[in-house]
Amino acid sequence: MQVNNTKVAFIGLGVMGFPMAGHLQHNGYPTRVYNRTTRKAETWCDTYPGTYGMTPAEAVADADIVFMCVGNDDDVRSVVYGDIGVLANMKKGSTLVDHTTTSTELALELAQVCERQGLSFLDAPVSGGQAGAEKGALTIMVGGNPNVFSDVEPVMNAYASAIQHIGPHGSGQRCKMANQICIAGVLQGLS
Repeated sequence: MQVNNTKVAFIGLGVMGFPMAGHLQHNGYPTRVYNRTTRKAETWCDTYPGTYGMTPAEAVADADIVFMCVGNDDDVRSVVYGDIGVLANMKKGSTLVDHTTTSTELALELAQVCERQGLSFLDAPVSGGQAGAEKGALTIMVGGNPNVFSDVEPVMNAYASAIQHIGPHGSGQRCKMANQICIAGVLQGLS
């Protein structure tokens, strides 16, 4: 395994985040993780040779890219804001990438907050489920600055088989919404 100079943090070790963070570490990106349940972070560190932080802020110290994959808008806000949130400790010039399926409004909010703090932001919801995460074969729909996307895309390739920049901030979440509507239509038709 070749060690990469890009330091990453991964917030959220659910059925998607656990293997996604593992692919980053396995592909040579020094990875520090955070999960609300510390035991899950310890289990991840037993599985992969990474480290974990006791708070989101601790996990992102010195990270060049911070990835998140948590449950919903409220969960994202709980790990982003406050004295122990990621924004309290991200270094200037780093990038926050949200893989959570959230509202477009939250994506736009985070983009503005990050810009005010000298950070970059990408909304990048994923599709492919647990199996796709485990196989490193997710599809990622990305909204944000195309130059930031170009910098982060090679890192996301660790756990994705298809990555598409859709447009400005919020576009990734809008595309994911359309994707979910299509899937629901297919399932309804099959039923």
